[in-house]
Amino acid sequence: MDRYSRVVSYLKVALPLAALALLSTLFLISRTINTDPSIPFADFELENRLRGQQVTTPFFTGTTATGQEITIAATKALPGGGGEGASASDLEAEILTTEGRRILMLSDSGSIRPDQDSAILMGNVRILTPDGTRVETERLNAQLSGLEVISPGAVTAEGPMGDFSAGTMRIFTDSKNAPVHIEFTEGVKLVYDPAKVER
Repeated sequence: MDRYSRVVSYLKVALPLAALALLSTLFLISRTINTDPSIPFADFELENRLRGQQVTTPFFTGTTATGQEITIAATKALPGGGGEGASASDLEAEILTTEGRRILMLSDSGSIRPDQDSAILMGNVRILTPDGTRVETERLNAQLSGLEVISPGAVTAEGPMGDFSAGTMRIFTDSKNAPVHIEFTEGVKLVYDPAKVER
């Protein structure tokens, strides 16, 4: 056997052994793998999630019998208990009228009861209308199947004509495809501002 053949024979044995030695050193000097990583939640978040089920960014959408589209969204919702409906926080409700106008309603909290055809917005309720009127109250009771939104308590508002207040407010429509009305009753007081009207 010549010298070249002997070298090839040695390399056939030496190279696989060298490869095995390299692989074994990779495993020996590799970093230790952490098999128990920390969960990316704070302790209080885990406690809150375990305490009760919740749904994040829920929404409800539908069309009333009079043709308006209603959408209600929230940051999170918690299931109801003891006969009470689901509660939600940071509610945002929008009514799209048949004329293409949008009425936006915002509140800190509320509840939705499709089985009772009702939704309630509570706490720092704000209503924004297309003509620039902003209404504030503490509670709104809304019917889901028809357009009937009532504020049982006092409201304050500012709009194109000036600032005003009233004992109650009602958003409604008389019939299908009819215009949507906002009605203020019980001790309405208006501070008329001509400068606003001129603008």
